[in-house]
Amino acid sequence: QVQLVESGGGLVQAGGSLRLSCAASGSIFSINAMGWYRQAPRKQRELVATITSTGRTNYADSVKGRFTISRDNAKNTVYLQMNSLKPEDTAVYYCAADLPGSTQWYWGQGTQVTVSS
Repeated sequence: QVQLVESGGGLVQAGGSLRLSCAASGSIFSINAMGWYRQAPRKQRELVATITSTGRTNYADSVKGRFTISRDNAKNTVYLQMNSLKPEDTAVYYCAADLPGSTQWYWGQGTQVTVSS
């Protein structure tokens, strides 16, 4: 019923930038919080950034000052601008959305971000 599709991943050199997008579609009336998470091989999934419906944001300490999360409520889309990328940012990045009345968050399939040294 609800689908999240990420885009914008790819291979970049250290110090470069990428902009990730995630569009939600389906039976959506509103979205509470949206966020970005990432998971590196053999590592647990970790929070990158979240943003509420009113625009309040929070970031993992490891990305503060480098990444910026934003959203377009009219388009049900969340973005992640990633600057000054480091090799340790290499991971599969997933977007997530919290819908009113749902007991679980919806997740996208992920997009690979690889940062070469």
